[in-house]
Amino acid sequence: MAKKENKQKHVSVVTKKSLQFFEAYINNPSPTGFEYPGQKMWLEYLKPYIDESFIDNYGTAVGVINPKAEFKVVIEAHADEISWFVNYITSDGLIYVIRNGGSDHQIAPSKRVNIHTDNGLVKAVFGWPAIHTRSGEKEEAPALKNIFLDCGCTSKDEVEKLGIHVGCVITYEDEFMVLNNRYYVGRALDNRAGGFMIAEVARLLQENKKKLPFGLYIVNSVQEEIGLRGAEMIAHRIKPNVAIVTDVTHDTTTPMINKITQGDLACGKGPVVSYAPAVQTNLNRLLVETAEKNDIPFQRQASSRSTGTDTDAFAYSNGGVPSALISLPLRYMHTTVEMIHTEDVDNVIKLIYEVLLNIKKDHDFTYKK
Repeated sequence: MAKKENKQKHVSVVTKKSLQFFEAYINNPSPTGFEYPGQKMWLEYLKPYIDESFIDNYGTAVGVINPKAEFKVVIEAHADEISWFVNYITSDGLIYVIRNGGSDHQIAPSKRVNIHTDNGLVKAVFGWPAIHTRSGEKEEAPALKNIFLDCGCTSKDEVEKLGIHVGCVITYEDEFMVLNNRYYVGRALDNRAGGFMIAEVARLLQENKKKLPFGLYIVNSVQEEIGLRGAEMIAHRIKPNVAIVTDVTHDTTTPMINKITQGDLACGKGPVVSYAPAVQTNLNRLLVETAEKNDIPFQRQASSRSTGTDTDAFAYSNGGVPSALISLPLRYMHTTVEMIHTEDVDNVIKLIYEVLLNIKKDHDFTYKK
């Protein structure tokens, strides 16, 4: 007789109230450079679990536990989502765009969007010629030069009367959902899922009455999508002793992704621990040992040269800050249907929480062979 696998039933750390916040937080627009409304919502959720908070000049939001402690540990995510800018308005009322972050031109046609103006949101769609009219031998693919917005206007003057001008930011309209009781789906899970997870760590610390021997800075940075800028600024302000960053990485099990170049990573198999020059060896070892000790499943990823995340900004600041990266596997990055596994979310939260409980006051991460 085959031996039955004795697999423990997964117990979620995410509460019903937490999930309600997560849904509202994902549905709230937070484009690069215009993150403030989302940051305000995030800090309001975080408020019961921290001692104090602040927002810097560019919108990075920080909650602090034990603010008077000299030894400082950062847990960090980034708050901004990809978006578009109005770049050119034609005489007949159509709008051409440029990227704000890594927006994908191939997914734009037929998407519904919100144009953010001083008069409020204006609805629009990315238009595209009907299949019946594309009769040439070689079809033109979507590109930055040919995707356009239609907001129902017939002239440039009519567009401008709605409050739309060059520089207005544009976000997609797609909203959060739970798929097959297994995946969270939505736009901007990269990386407001991270902001949610670090807030949940703060909640668990408070609810479990855990006292940390250091100052904990829960950081939700801005402007990651255009070059880690928010993390650069806040790292110099906080001057942390340790930084643990969480972001997303690619699930490579879906079609058209090469595992030889992208690695073998999957949603549902746990947090991803990264190996890269910016990832400090001893801190990374602590992550792995903590995961193994607490039976938290995890995966490994190698990054050439840089991680491409806020880890790099913290690591190379202030003369070198021991930094590590815990990534959340995600399908369909930079689309409106990004997908993350519910159990991975729980396990990232658990891993960060347990690692914090293993960091001592004045913990020495000095590199030693």
